[in-house]
Amino acid sequence: MLADLVSDGEVVVLSGAGLSTESGIPDYRGETGRRRRADPMTYQRFTGSEAARRRYWARSHLGWRHIARAEPNAGHRAVADLQRRGLVAGIITQNVDGLHQAAGARDVVELHGALDRVVCLGCGERTSRERLDRRLREANPDWDATAEVINPDGDAVLDDDRIEAFRVVDCERCGGLLKPDVIFFGENVPPARVRDCYALTDRAGALVVLGSSLTVLSGYRFVRHAAAQGIPVVIVNQGATRGDGHALVTLDAPLGRTLADLLAALDAPATTATAARTA
Repeated sequence: MLADLVSDGEVVVLSGAGLSTESGIPDYRGETGRRRRADPMTYQRFTGSEAARRRYWARSHLGWRHIARAEPNAGHRAVADLQRRGLVAGIITQNVDGLHQAAGARDVVELHGALDRVVCLGCGERTSRERLDRRLREANPDWDATAEVINPDGDAVLDDDRIEAFRVVDCERCGGLLKPDVIFFGENVPPARVRDCYALTDRAGALVVLGSSLTVLSGYRFVRHAAAQGIPVVIVNQGATRGDGHALVTLDAPLGRTLADLLAALDAPATTATAARTA
């Protein structure tokens, strides 16, 4: 069924953290998330507390190294391959790791932003995370820390004394507060970005959800919208999701293997493809 829908083309992919766990990036709600307790930063805490910003940047400075080293996995490569074949018409990702693009995907809508960019809350200037990383290293030449646990979005668990010793830097242009160019909990996705995602969904031949529990409304709304428009919804995820009741097909399976099998089914000779398309 999945291969049949994808082979018709005009597929829009909606991806979540479960697609990146095979690249070593944990999630909040999937299998890796259930093994860990996490306290994600909120926009209100970040903007309202100098101590909260120090905590965030100290932990993220260390965790960023883990995210920056991550490589696309078979799932990311399969999505990029499907796009090159003309079968995927759009990609919406809830992830902030840039792994879709690293795998070769184009025109990815980053619903929640990207960790490799930094934005000033004062003047709005955007700069690269690599530049900020260099500045933070220069500002903290004697700072060292290790973390046994890396939470989602590159948030490394650190001792309080290491956090207190960390020095934060501000915008080089205006001295304003720097924030990763991602949507924090409690922050709204820009309306124009949401409209673009709705427009992609409206044009979809099928909406294929990859690795998202759809717990957060920002992604779930597109599943609900597609179903209301009569657009087939397929969900591939390890574990139940909030959108299962709207789906034509649900697969509880590892993403990398399932998407590799999908490519194999699409490449299979016509005499064997019918059997393979139960994937």
